Amino acid sequence: MTNAPAVDRHQRYLGDKGVVALVALLSAFVPLSTDLYLPALPTMGDYFSVSVHLTNLTLILFFLFFSAGLLFWGPLSDKYGRRPVLLVGLTIYILASGACALSESIYLLILSRILQAIGGSAASAVATAMVKDLFDGRQRESVLAVVQSMVVIAPAVAPVLGAYMLTFTSWRGIFWTLAGIGLFSMAGVLALEETLAHRYTGSVVMVLGRLGTVLKNPGFTSLLLTFSLVSTASLSFVAASSYIYQDGFGLSGQGFSYFFALNAFGLIAGPLLYIRLSRSFNRNGIVTACFAGMALSGGLVCWLGNLGPWAFALSLLPASILGSGVRPAGAHLMLEQQKGDTGSASALIGCSGLLLGSVGMILISQDWPDPVLALGLVNLIIGLLCGCLWLLIGRLKIARDVPDSMR
Repeated sequence: MTNAPAVDRHQRYLGDKGVVALVALLSAFVPLSTDLYLPALPTMGDYFSVSVHLTNLTLILFFLFFSAGLLFWGPLSDKYGRRPVLLVGLTIYILASGACALSESIYLLILSRILQAIGGSAASAVATAMVKDLFDGRQRESVLAVVQSMVVIAPAVAPVLGAYMLTFTSWRGIFWTLAGIGLFSMAGVLALEETLAHRYTGSVVMVLGRLGTVLKNPGFTSLLLTFSLVSTASLSFVAASSYIYQDGFGLSGQGFSYFFALNAFGLIAGPLLYIRLSRSFNRNGIVTACFAGMALSGGLVCWLGNLGPWAFALSLLPASILGSGVRPAGAHLMLEQQKGDTGSASALIGCSGLLLGSVGMILISQDWPDPVLALGLVNLIIGLLCGCLWLLIGRLKIARDVPDSMR
């Protein structure tokens, strides 16, 4: 590591609120880049006269390359700084979004989506690292909670907004909108002052090797597995929700979008609930209760979920709230396990969540005779598994203890 010029944690142009808003926008690049165009997938397949499988590659490959990009940009931001990495990544994202909008073949669209994922992953890789650069203790946990709440607004409103946009524009207009979001983010980054105070001086190969160094930290890796497993349950719902609501309960696409938004808005309450509870209860107890609540909610879905769309939505809602409620605590604890290599740690947090979430999407997409029961079991098992891992980490003292900072 080398000392760069001292970094003033107060951002001259953006201020604390502006930085939090920028971090939230950068963190939301995954749901914005996927959920906004979900309603257009059937139309796109018809336009190119290709199979559903080929059209879905625009979604599947985006997730894969986004995950890989996180592992590239995160370490690089520890060497070159957060701001340069963001500027390069957003430039790629903006140009690729325009290429998506102009695509005349499905293969060009798939290639453009891959480039869009690579560019957009720079935003997510750097966002969490910036929070650690600028905030400490109670303030950091509060910022992480606010960012998480703001981020889930994107998957809540994106499908509804995408469906509305298709009434007056085509799928091309959606990709032009994503290019505009990239330009807006670029404006925020141009106003951002560098947040990294200490840069890694090794070669690019050496800095990428820091990913392995971080993973060798048992405290970080054990917490990474525990909290990333939550994404297995949450993305299982994303993958199965349209089939459950539309094919299973017979709702229209518009009706599905409202129930989808209801669940997503429930995610907003989770981090805010954590902030409120942490004023009176310790972090360990809150996290334990959240994992137990997830398991109970999964059991409710198994028992009552098939009674109708409202029974399913309300049974699953506690799992969504409590699953999102552990995220600020998890991110804070993981970042506290690492003194340096914040970019690498941030990249691993994002990548692990997406990869285990993809496992959940693949798992729930199998030909289950009762998808509602399958989704309930996923939440039940994940809640129990995460709870057991959490208690085991505490009992064996695998992770470094982090004092409560919110009370």
